[in-house]
Amino acid sequence: MTTPLNVSFLGLGVMGGAITRHIGAAGHTLTIFNRTPARADAWRTANPGIEVRTATSPADAAKGADVVLTCVGNDDDLADVVLGPTGVFSAIRQGATFIDHTTVSARIARQIAVEARDLHVHCVDAPVTGGQAGAENGQLTVMCGGRADAIEAASPVMEAYTKRIVHVGKAGAGQTTKMVNQIAFSGILATLSEALRFAEAAHLDLDKVYQAISGGASQSWQMDNRWQTMCEDSFDFGFAIDWMRKDMGLAMEEGRSLGVSLPVAALIDQFYAEVQAMGGGRQDTSALVRRLPRRGHK
Repeated sequence: MTTPLNVSFLGLGVMGGAITRHIGAAGHTLTIFNRTPARADAWRTANPGIEVRTATSPADAAKGADVVLTCVGNDDDLADVVLGPTGVFSAIRQGATFIDHTTVSARIARQIAVEARDLHVHCVDAPVTGGQAGAENGQLTVMCGGRADAIEAASPVMEAYTKRIVHVGKAGAGQTTKMVNQIAFSGILATLSEALRFAEAAHLDLDKVYQAISGGASQSWQMDNRWQTMCEDSFDFGFAIDWMRKDMGLAMEEGRSLGVSLPVAALIDQFYAEVQAMGGGRQDTSALVRRLPRRGHK
């Protein structure tokens, strides 16, 4: 493995908790922080084989760290944890590396990068794709915005939980690339939902349909991983619709600032709002199919 580093991770949710476990297992010296202390306690209980220090604040977590990572909720959460009076940047040392895995606006990613530059801190906006399974299995893809030397400094830690690290551009580019990803796969799920309901109404054998079409032009990750579970009305895993709507909002806001029209994305976002109204906000994004009534399938 690479040389062990002093690593601090802030935000131990579904994604952050799994990523942190891989960092600890890789042999790095680990400090954790969560704004809800009970979650940090639960993480320690669930990972008894990993030696870890629990920080009392973001600033405490940042003290003496070589690398600080965050994976929190939204722009406001990130601003509080990083730029607040007891935030990471109030205590981080010169020459350290800051990596943010939260999906947030490109605007705040660029703001944090400017603050980091003034502190002589390497900074990478690094949203991920691969979902909960990717995090659990250490197989995430990271899309990185920032300077080349910052990505180089961040890579030894990120390699513990990724299958692919791509430097997509300057500060903020990681976040805009994540928006591209969300726009693209939301469209795939929308048409996959319609295709499934069409096949049901035509009284087709859904397993045979999958066998027939999954090797051709319509093949996708969503089809390979969600066709069967959508057939079974199983949505209790993966990336939640509530999170997807946050991400779609970020994409449409960025689209407006770029002067780019996103009519299909806006329509699908409203479809997701319908599923939220049906009580499906915490279900996987493939629950989009729920808004389409079943007809004729037994």
